[in-house]
Amino acid sequence: MTRKVTKAVFPVAGMGTRFLPATKSVPKEIMTLVDRPLVQYAIDEARAAGIKEFIFVTSRGKSALEDYFDHNLVLEQELRAKGKNKLLDVLNKTNMESGAIAYIRQHKALGLGHAVWCARRLIGDEPFAVMLPDDVIAADKPCLQQMIEAYEETGGNMVAAMEVPREKTSSYGMLDVGDNIGSVVPTRGMVEKPDPSEAPSNLAVIGRYVLRPSVLNNLNAKKTGSGGEIQLTDAIAQDIAAGVPAYGYKFDGQRFDCGSKSGFLQATVAFALAREDLRDDLSQYLNDIVATGKAAQ
Repeated sequence: MTRKVTKAVFPVAGMGTRFLPATKSVPKEIMTLVDRPLVQYAIDEARAAGIKEFIFVTSRGKSALEDYFDHNLVLEQELRAKGKNKLLDVLNKTNMESGAIAYIRQHKALGLGHAVWCARRLIGDEPFAVMLPDDVIAADKPCLQQMIEAYEETGGNMVAAMEVPREKTSSYGMLDVGDNIGSVVPTRGMVEKPDPSEAPSNLAVIGRYVLRPSVLNNLNAKKTGSGGEIQLTDAIAQDIAAGVPAYGYKFDGQRFDCGSKSGFLQATVAFALAREDLRDDLSQYLNDIVATGKAAQ
């Protein structure tokens, strides 16, 4: 019987250079997708999956991220006094209970594996999830919830996976799999950002993981891999070599790469069109652009 997954690690120490100058003073993770910060989408997904403890691996300049999850008593009192109860409910959903959230500093940018390793003392000997807020996934059933339900049947290590064009394999961790049938795909190995000619498949790792604590033991060696960084996929591959089963989970949903400008814009349009209060006006605007061929100058 597998142990219940109640802890999640959120690596958010990156500087967000692709979004400069906005990220000069605003952490990328609290840039708003419609009217919610990117990190709120990840938190909501984690809560739906039964996560109770939230571990953020941060760096200098992320204090606004910490403030976001704190209670704003002045704003709450103002909304309550004006009878704006719907807005008060929205605000309350962003609050975190005392003790539910922890922040750990990653002092050097040494890779995703190192960021996860920084949280090792809070994870202990329990299975845990890793969530990259840059990857926003629209799904009827949240992606991490899908994965944890599958993990409870399989055990081992599990990564979210999706098929990508072979020419893009050098941007992802790629899975070495056998027959790619069904949602749960047994995995023989993982390779970080391989050349397209050397990629073992076109099934890529996406920013959701459910991992055994043995992965943290592998990361203790601080062995560098692709790009001179400590890679999480290498630590999972080491588990596979030791006989620990691993699976790619082909989730049901649409993934948006909000770490890129184009992906962020695509997500903004998609999530806005899904909102009844925004759909009509935005659809009309987009139709007008298509008809006239003119956008904002």
